Amino acid sequence: MIRAMIVDDDALVRLGLTDLLDGDDTISVVAQATDGLHAIEQATAHRIDVALVDVRMPRMDGITAIKGLRALPHPPKVITLTTFDLDEYVYDALAAGADGFLLKDTDPAEILRAVHLVAAGSAMLHPAAARRLIDRYHHTSRPRAVQARARIDDLTPRERDVLALLAQGDTNAEVARALGMQESTVKSHVSRILTALGVTNRVQAALLARDAGLAR
Repeated sequence: MIRAMIVDDDALVRLGLTDLLDGDDTISVVAQATDGLHAIEQATAHRIDVALVDVRMPRMDGITAIKGLRALPHPPKVITLTTFDLDEYVYDALAAGADGFLLKDTDPAEILRAVHLVAAGSAMLHPAAARRLIDRYHHTSRPRAVQARARIDDLTPRERDVLALLAQGDTNAEVARALGMQESTVKSHVSRILTALGVTNRVQAALLARDAGLAR
């Protein structure tokens, strides 16, 4: 059972998302929060697997809340779910540690799929957000690329193979099939890659790989 939390200052949005997620037999909404501070309080009181977090909220915004949630002893995975498709929100949310970025007009089935993917350790980006990230990192400055390559040089050849597939959005199962490995082995590689690169999730690792020109 995936334990979810909805973080949004709009009561109707919280109600709608709760109905959607609770309609899936494998997801249970165990907490709701009206702003970032409330979200951190709820995540401290409850064990949360995936939090769906709005960006614009009173007291503490979603970007700051993501940083607080990721700093908890048992940090939940985070999907940023917002009405506003703005570049700075995409970049700031992912830099803060979000595992996904979706718009509120995303098809309900895709929101459910995102919760499952993120809970399993993968990432989920709205197509428009993904396109903007690709475009941005396709034109990466040379100093950034040099720094990224220097960090990736510390990885083993096999870890670089795994990272290249992560950068194109493959799930652990897809990486395992492509490289002829067990999925448990892929998970171990991913964990070592995140530690070696000094990032908190596979989205940030993928962005670093794109900086270095490693993405296939």
